[in-house]
Amino acid sequence: MIVDAAEMLKSTVRATQVLPTHTPTHVAPIPSVLPDVHYQYVGDKGERTLWVVFVLMVIASAVFAGWSLRFAVSTRVYHVLATLTTLISALAYFFMATGQGSAVKHITIRHSNDHVPDTFEHIHRQIFWPRYVQWILTFPLIILNLGILAGISGAHILIAATAGALMNFMGLWASFGKEDTPQKWGNYTIAVLAFLVVVWHLGLNGRAAVRNSSQSVGKFYTALAAYTGVVWAAYAIVWGVALGGHFTVDGEIITFAVLDVLSIGVFGLWLLLTIARNAETNVNLQGFWSTGVNREGALRLDDDDGA
Repeated sequence: MIVDAAEMLKSTVRATQVLPTHTPTHVAPIPSVLPDVHYQYVGDKGERTLWVVFVLMVIASAVFAGWSLRFAVSTRVYHVLATLTTLISALAYFFMATGQGSAVKHITIRHSNDHVPDTFEHIHRQIFWPRYVQWILTFPLIILNLGILAGISGAHILIAATAGALMNFMGLWASFGKEDTPQKWGNYTIAVLAFLVVVWHLGLNGRAAVRNSSQSVGKFYTALAAYTGVVWAAYAIVWGVALGGHFTVDGEIITFAVLDVLSIGVFGLWLLLTIARNAETNVNLQGFWSTGVNREGALRLDDDDGA
């Protein structure tokens, strides 16, 4: 009887047990409350690229400066401007390669969720600001070289050079602009508009001015200005992509390094080689370049006949 009672008790327990179910609950996983943090810094490829471009710019500066010694002081303007652009670039790349010219931008991205609290992604990205200082200084020098070659008036050169500096100055502010405000893309838009001003003066006014020169000079200016415009347009595109966070820091460094070599080193080499072969491209700034502004015969307001 005791055995029968025990068996009956076991049967009752088995009957009342709840079988496990495998039906999915369709409940979304709860996001982690810990912040998602990413650090974007320069790597080995980026550091090597910075040093390589630094060496290339130093070599170009030495070649351009030595080349200028073959010309009279009054006709060295192209060589001096080309040397200054490569020298400034060499200094900028030295600062970046040695870690003296970088800052870290903190980017916060908010992810909204339907049934759980919002989550935040934090990105710490390294930005090399000396490249913007380099462009602020070198782009106006390149514009000056093109303006002198075409024979553009000083007023138009000044406006174009100022627009070139403004373009890169606004790019510097855009790179540090906040994500959820008009700072970043508003500054970028202003930079693009400044670039269009440069294109307007070098394209329209430059083509009008170069008609007074020979056909060979006109063709050379058109080719060199178009080349510069295309490369600078590539800067604007890469700029926007990099600001959108679609480039790694190394990818950004390598891409801008290639563009710098094209817009500064190749530009200067092409210009000076053509000048050496074509005497019609030379300009003589004897009155200003070597001796300064000549004010002889100018009327002075403080002159008095009775003095």
